[in-house]
Amino acid sequence: MPSIEQVLRESKTIAVVGLSGKPMRASYGVSEYMQRQGYRIIPVNPMESEVLGEKAYASLEDIPEPVDIVDIFRRSEFVPDIVDAAIRIGAKAVWMQEEVIHEEAAEKARQAGLFVIMDRCILKEHRRLRA
Repeated sequence: MPSIEQVLRESKTIAVVGLSGKPMRASYGVSEYMQRQGYRIIPVNPMESEVLGEKAYASLEDIPEPVDIVDIFRRSEFVPDIVDAAIRIGAKAVWMQEEVIHEEAAEKARQAGLFVIMDRCILKEHRRLRA
């Protein structure tokens, strides 16, 4: 299995499920930071048309290009459906932000060959590994 550092180093595209266009939301700040670090951010939120200058999609399946990381900013109860979609689109990793935990969905993702990070902030991990 790869490490968090390897996943961040080798990934280029992050689909952010639950990305809000409201600058005060954590999803916006984290995604803005990752975008500034050179990652392509693809917003996944049916309530948005564009966030951070990128077209927003209603679902992971609507994204017309490959996705490396599916970053989840939704409550834990929504994780199983998101993991199923991540598996269907061939994502390489599923990243559940802080306080987003779903052991069964994480195991399903692992069994499908995805790297799983749970209950951790992608921004904090990126900063930690750059230090």
